[in-house]
Amino acid sequence: MEKLGGPGAGLAIALENLFPPLPSEVILPLAGFTASQGRMDVVAAVAWTTAGSVAGALALYLLGALFGRERLMAVAARLPLVKVADVERTEAWFVRHGTKAVFFGRFVPIFRSLISIPAGVERMPLPVFLTLTAAGSLIWNTAFISGGYALGARWHEVTDVVGLYSKVILVLVAVAGLAFVGVRLLRAGRGRRRRTGAGVR
Repeated sequence: MEKLGGPGAGLAIALENLFPPLPSEVILPLAGFTASQGRMDVVAAVAWTTAGSVAGALALYLLGALFGRERLMAVAARLPLVKVADVERTEAWFVRHGTKAVFFGRFVPIFRSLISIPAGVERMPLPVFLTLTAAGSLIWNTAFISGGYALGARWHEVTDVVGLYSKVILVLVAVAGLAFVGVRLLRAGRGRRRRTGAGVR
């Protein structure tokens, strides 16, 4: 972290948006610890990492905009257990709550990065997207860098707490995914039984 400095930390956070296995929960507290040792300016660390967050999110936004709604619908139509109506409902939800999703999504592991893609697909106004992303990222980055700064050599305790938070999020996502698949399979089975029964009659 000493060798990377503020710009390097910002680059690492930008890459974290594109490659989530690079954990901001480690990079940010470590930057705070480095600043507490006088080897990095804490304000610069916050500024560079926030700029990195915005840059990474912008790349995903542009990817979503390039992919576009029509391709998304075409892919959804080919996926098993997924209906175009599901995408349309999600789209309608994003139109109503997209600004909140982009801002608060910055505080949720996994979704921190992914939320930028539907924002691009839906062509959320770029100034709005950038402002919300910068605001959410500034809060998130400041909290983690401050935690590492305050804890000093115990900076890893921040990572431990957030690691537990991330695991809870992953479990909830997995349960929701399994529930979705289970309901779809159940409905598909009922539909087949009805068609079979109608054919027999």
